[in-house]
Amino acid sequence: MKKTFLLCLFIICANFHSYADNPIAPSESNHQQACDTGSVRLLADFEASRMDECKNLGDNRFHIIIKPENTPINPSPWYAFKVIADQATDVNVTIKIADKRKNRYLPKISQDMQTWSPQAHRVRGKRLTFTIKATEQPQYVAAQEVINNQYYVDWANKLQAVSQVSHSRLGESAQKRPIYKIESKANTNEWLVILGRLHPPEITGALALFPFVETLLAKNKLADHFRQKFNILIIPNLNPDGVAMGNWRHNAHGADLNRDWVSFKQPETIQVHQYLQGLVAQGQKIKFAIDFHSTNQDVFYTMPTNYDVEDRYFVKHWLNSLDQAMPNFNVIQKPGNRPNNGVSKQYFADNYQIHAITYEMGDETKRDNIIAIANNAAITLMQTMMSDANHNKE
Repeated sequence: MKKTFLLCLFIICANFHSYADNPIAPSESNHQQACDTGSVRLLADFEASRMDECKNLGDNRFHIIIKPENTPINPSPWYAFKVIADQATDVNVTIKIADKRKNRYLPKISQDMQTWSPQAHRVRGKRLTFTIKATEQPQYVAAQEVINNQYYVDWANKLQAVSQVSHSRLGESAQKRPIYKIESKANTNEWLVILGRLHPPEITGALALFPFVETLLAKNKLADHFRQKFNILIIPNLNPDGVAMGNWRHNAHGADLNRDWVSFKQPETIQVHQYLQGLVAQGQKIKFAIDFHSTNQDVFYTMPTNYDVEDRYFVKHWLNSLDQAMPNFNVIQKPGNRPNNGVSKQYFADNYQIHAITYEMGDETKRDNIIAIANNAAITLMQTMMSDANHNKE
């Protein structure tokens, strides 16, 4: 019988994550483009914005073209810009993706970069068209909610204010932006590792990571006991260059960071690998790892149960518990083994002989559901890891 009480029983602290509490401050973009008629302006002048070409077609009609940072590339076209008018007026916008690609993301709109709502739109072939009521107050339009680099810093500072965690620089990105790590230390040698934002547009993965981590750091009996037994390493934003530039998928070198965990050609993955290797050299043990991403559905990519890792049924037990805890959510598990593909979960399995997963949330999954899934996933993971630790002592 499925346990429906887990969320209410253990989550007694309020979620730290809130756009209202962590406002996005506009800053300069690497892709500054503009359409300016004098009375109506479309601007890509803030961090994470992207509008590669903009054409004024007259009568407040604009045609935007979005191009990838380089090719070949996964089709995840990102766009973000703002619309301003001297007087209230309807502005018609058409977005087209270069190379005849389809739009992956449905447009969302915000007036404050904190609260986002779906924007009514039409799809005609490979063109996305919508109309905005433009005013003197900027209307922000984006493929998904905008979560820029500063947001992660503000979120980490908020965690520090209510939890005993450290927030420090792990290293630097290709363009010398800081890569931060958050750590919760225990008097043991076992580590849970959490990664995020390897692919800039995959916002629902970030929206899952925030409440997942907050649940691990909550002040309640389960979480307190878990943090006494396990260290937690969180690297929530591994691709700050791609985030700042509004990239579709890659870092500043045009590389997919989730295909670099074998060759280690990119500074971002190199620094994570070196840090983990340093922990192991000190007698520490990597116990489990989760990498948060987004795709077209909610799915957990796992290692096969017959792969050469410790406690081969650990992930299956955890995700089965999550499935029982959420009767209205279908937990999809997709085992896979691709040793030379360079994805993070394979890296952890091959280098540390442990299970790891890619935690994927659907692009259009309801945001409340993302939070509920993440909370329950963190609770059942703690329970499973604690049960496993107790079993190994017997």
